[in-house]
Amino acid sequence: MYYHASPVEGIIQLEPRISDHHIPLIYFSTKRENTLVYLCNAIEKYCKETGFAYDGIWKKWGPYGFTKDGILQLQEYYPDALEKTYKGVSGYIYSAESITDSGFEIKIPDAASSSVPVTVSGSEYVPDAYEAILDAEEKGLIDIIRYNEMPDAMREWLKKTIIHEYEDAEEHPEYRHFLKGNFPYCSAL
Repeated sequence: MYYHASPVEGIIQLEPRISDHHIPLIYFSTKRENTLVYLCNAIEKYCKETGFAYDGIWKKWGPYGFTKDGILQLQEYYPDALEKTYKGVSGYIYSAESITDSGFEIKIPDAASSSVPVTVSGSEYVPDAYEAILDAEEKGLIDIIRYNEMPDAMREWLKKTIIHEYEDAEEHPEYRHFLKGNFPYCSAL
């Protein structure tokens, strides 16, 4: 089974869209829990909540990696990031029995993509993405590193990375707005 998350209700056929890879793709995971993080884009949500007008393609925010056992590991890069991003956000997890693989190599465990439309075989309503993520954590399906548990070395890496991200985001004012709002050291840049 292949899973895809969307805030849009009633999809019966998933269509390829221009992706982070600049080609039309539909992304899937063979693990339902891995799609929960895609129910909300933190950058888009933050900008809309703070009145930042933007009409371009939203930069994606994916603060996650994988444990050595292949479990999705969410990393909370700023205080209460998970709650601020996902609490109260609803959406749908769509499933497909099969897909035509795009052949595009995605360097994410359990991920797949299709460059052609995919028929939806099932749909699950997720009333609160935050609660669903916490439930998946409790079941051992997702690992979470909370900001207040983050080792100092990781915080130092994060600060350097975020400053570099900010400097490289000249063409993405929405991303810079998000970074300034959530990482105080970006305000001085």
